[in-house]
Amino acid sequence: QVQLVESGGGLVQAGASLRLSCVASGRTFYSLVVAWFRQVPGKDREFVQGISRSTYTNGRVTVSRDDAKNTAYLRIDNLRPEDTAVYYCAARDGLSISDSPRDYYYWGQGAQVTVSS
Repeated sequence: QVQLVESGGGLVQAGASLRLSCVASGRTFYSLVVAWFRQVPGKDREFVQGISRSTYTNGRVTVSRDDAKNTAYLRIDNLRPEDTAVYYCAARDGLSISDSPRDYYYWGQGAQVTVSS
């Protein structure tokens, strides 16, 4: 069993950057693929980005991991009000990243990110 705990959420101003952390416990972190999702009330959980092994940047979003610390990170630059959501980290075995929340077995409790304009 894997436990995931997110941290780093909060209230930020538009244009700022934010880094969320996801700390895993319970088993070997290296063997897990980690993904970040976000959700706003009334909408489905939305895939943000995932990481298998290497740091990956796509536009404003960077995902990285430190296996020695059992931690994955999500950084979002130039935050916008529409980035406001609860952000979740999720994990699954293997090497491939899926953008479907149904493919992930383990979930954190979520971290609220609110971006003010």
